[in-house]
Amino acid sequence: MADGSVYTSRSRTRRRVRRFVIAGGLAVVVLAGAAGAGGWLYLRNVDKKVDRISVAALSDAKQSTPEGIAEGAMNILLLGSDSRDPDQTSGSRTDTIMVAHISADHKNVQLVSIPRDTWVYVPESTDGEGGEFAKINSAYAWGGADLMVQTVEKFTGLQLDHVMMIDFAGFKEIIDAVGGIDIKVDKTFTSIHAPYRKFTKNAAGTTTHMDGATALDYARQRKQFPDGDFARIAHQHQIIKAVMDKATSTGTVTDLGKLTAFLNATASAVTVDDTLSPLNLAWALRTIGSSDVTFVTNPTGSTPTIDGQSVVKSDTVKATELWESVESDTVPTWALANPSYVR
Repeated sequence: MADGSVYTSRSRTRRRVRRFVIAGGLAVVVLAGAAGAGGWLYLRNVDKKVDRISVAALSDAKQSTPEGIAEGAMNILLLGSDSRDPDQTSGSRTDTIMVAHISADHKNVQLVSIPRDTWVYVPESTDGEGGEFAKINSAYAWGGADLMVQTVEKFTGLQLDHVMMIDFAGFKEIIDAVGGIDIKVDKTFTSIHAPYRKFTKNAAGTTTHMDGATALDYARQRKQFPDGDFARIAHQHQIIKAVMDKATSTGTVTDLGKLTAFLNATASAVTVDDTLSPLNLAWALRTIGSSDVTFVTNPTGSTPTIDGQSVVKSDTVKATELWESVESDTVPTWALANPSYVR
């Protein structure tokens, strides 16, 4: 009887925590729930630690249900920056841009990556910046989250409901908090950053265990690859999925110290708009696991040089189809017909 009680308790604990997990990009934001008496109150305390900003460009917030999150489909702009990126030399920028589409039934999520060099029209900011075609990440440098929302809405045709910003340098602490992650390295290469780690392609059926510093280094690399930023996007997708898998594993769930460190590290790495509660969002998506998240990359048409800059131009037809499928909540159907853009 005692053994059965322990098993039931651990099962329930794992299910409860799994239900509180959502990843939104590399960074994605990942929030996990604590179990046991007072767990919900503890999570509310963690929720309060998340930084919040006002984003005037967001459309009026959808009406919330009693559970604190809007019914129906939702689109959240995920912006990832790296405050300690060795390649970053000046200006504010966001090198990771994703739209997290939450299905109307709240049972699956699609994370659609937009390469940072995508050539788009950037509306004019209140300070007079923009009003021209440029790389999409210029919008953040010129007008912060407000101009980024306007730019992505114009590019995709979507209405964005919320914004989450993730400092990927903070992912080091998140990954260390869960005891590291296991990644299948897809090619052999050497990091261009000290201490110049060598990543060796894994044989079939094997993975490489990475601590936070190693995983962050892996996710930063792009200059060694012929497809540059596309390889980095693929590696970021790997890390997001691996963090989700590890955060919902028994080893994290049953170790109170590890779970506490994970929650606090996540809260420290995330900033959200002031109309969104990550805790309520996590509750609304409590049945979501990593197998319910699909990673998609905006279709690319060409990579020309414009005004001396190497840029990414969308495949107009395919990209339009993709964003229309997001609007109509039919991304899984589009993904089946376009597997080359899906990871």
